[in-house]
Amino acid sequence: MLTLSTDQLSTQEIQKYLQYAIAPRPICFASTIDLEGNVNLSPFSFFNLFSMNPPICIFSPSRRVRDNTTKHTLENIKLVPECVINIVNYDMVQQMSLASCDYPKGTNEFIKAGFTPIASELVRPPRVAESPIQLECIVQEVITLGESAGAGNLVLALIKKIHINDNVLDSDKNIDQAKLDLVARLGGDWYARITEENLFKVEKPNTQLGIGFEQLPIGIINNDLLTNNEKGQLANYSITPDADVQKKSNFSETTILKIKLALENQDTELAWEIIRTSV
Repeated sequence: MLTLSTDQLSTQEIQKYLQYAIAPRPICFASTIDLEGNVNLSPFSFFNLFSMNPPICIFSPSRRVRDNTTKHTLENIKLVPECVINIVNYDMVQQMSLASCDYPKGTNEFIKAGFTPIASELVRPPRVAESPIQLECIVQEVITLGESAGAGNLVLALIKKIHINDNVLDSDKNIDQAKLDLVARLGGDWYARITEENLFKVEKPNTQLGIGFEQLPIGIINNDLLTNNEKGQLANYSITPDADVQKKSNFSETTILKIKLALENQDTELAWEIIRTSV
């Protein structure tokens, strides 16, 4: 295993390793404005949701690694503490990348990247019409993490209005994850596309406690045909199996394959029924 001490690496080396390792990252496509009304539009992958009450997201326009300069987004926010976070999907990813170019101050990236500005209802920066979800935000605080090249500036943005395109809603007016076609940032030139084909669900153990690995049948714990992920699905079940089920040390390959198929179809109840009936 390669082990590295960050205090012995350059900022460029740290960036190379961590941006590949901590991924995929959602993209904040932030529109801001200065005191003269000049609009800026720029993407940031140091971004996420951090609170529901109050609804807070944070993004970080870091100081540039190559020359330690700050970004226009940060300069604008310090003057006009408002922004719109426009969620990026696949249909706009190439335009979004174009908007990340270091154009001179005063350049309107809406024009450069071919986006359509629409007026916000609460804040001064415009929204991106092509974005499926737009969040109007008031900046509560900017936390500076340092003055050296690569240092972050955490922008704490309070979400005040949420605009959602009807095309990504289901019949109950909830966001349909499969319709969003989100993209995420990885290291280097790499991105991820979140399509329906690569979505999967993991049942949340919020209301009931999973039994845990130690309560699984011996023959399940020791079976090499089942992955730890699949065993984890079984261990997240809330009903402890009977003692005779727990003691069973051998399951046929046919039975294991049936269990795997049930788990692949997210049917944990059926998987456990197969286990119980095989004893």
